[in-house]
Amino acid sequence: MIKIANAPCSWGVLEFDLEGKAAGFEQVLDEIQETGYEGSELGDWGFMPSVPEGLKCELNLRKLTMVGAFVPVFLKDPAKHAAGAELAVKTAKLMADAGYIDAFIVLADDNGSVPERTLNAGRVTPEMGLSDEEWRVFAAGANMVASEVKAKTGLRTVFHHHCAGYVETPAEIDQLLALTDPSLVGLVLDMGHCQFGGGDPLATLKKHKDRIWHIHFKDCQPEIAAKSKTEGWDYFQSVGHGVFCELGKGGVNFPAIVAELNNQEYSGWIVVEQDVLPGMGNPKVCAHRNREYIKSLGL
Repeated sequence: MIKIANAPCSWGVLEFDLEGKAAGFEQVLDEIQETGYEGSELGDWGFMPSVPEGLKCELNLRKLTMVGAFVPVFLKDPAKHAAGAELAVKTAKLMADAGYIDAFIVLADDNGSVPERTLNAGRVTPEMGLSDEEWRVFAAGANMVASEVKAKTGLRTVFHHHCAGYVETPAEIDQLLALTDPSLVGLVLDMGHCQFGGGDPLATLKKHKDRIWHIHFKDCQPEIAAKSKTEGWDYFQSVGHGVFCELGKGGVNFPAIVAELNNQEYSGWIVVEQDVLPGMGNPKVCAHRNREYIKSLGL
């Protein structure tokens, strides 16, 4: 049975250093529960309690579960792999020790750290991508992180393709999955990042159904995405202009995606993500409307 969660990024709690003050974890968890969700992702290390008993207590108070944690690692650089694995294991151990043994490590590139990829998010060309040797290093790092997490905590790892990182386009998603161990590294399919990165979320869902272990529901506003290209906006400007809009108000075909998920008998979590940065709007109102939209699709 599919369950629906939300994530701290929907309250402006992101891994990037951005202007404005985001909500604290108590408010985020309260409003996730109040708007009808059953779970949450962790947010950055230190955002929520970083001891198992404290984390479990806060979630139990609200009858929520923990479904995953985002861990960015600059996988292109082999010198960063060990530290990335250490952070991933620490994060996974927190969730596992709190009893969330089905939660995922959501591994990603260190998105937004490479100027060329950040400036051209949504319109990257093959020339901006990794070389064959860099791909080998990148994939080896993903395999290593996932292997360490599984061996030391029992949790599984999914990779998050993401605009402003080195795995954004359909070809890059294909390459990552071709080079990583299917027993170790799954894919979290993010509908909004897929579409903004030039992909077709429904086609990707069908093509990689055996590797998709986790789902993010995010929408992409096509007019804003098109304007980001004509105006030359970087990734953060695009997000600030609302390229990731409320569900059902963008170009992602969610009714067809839900039908395909049901056809595949998908029984994992769907995590809603709408990057509502400080000053952009009311996260709780958006979260409520997003949940109502998903209910209208039968979930």
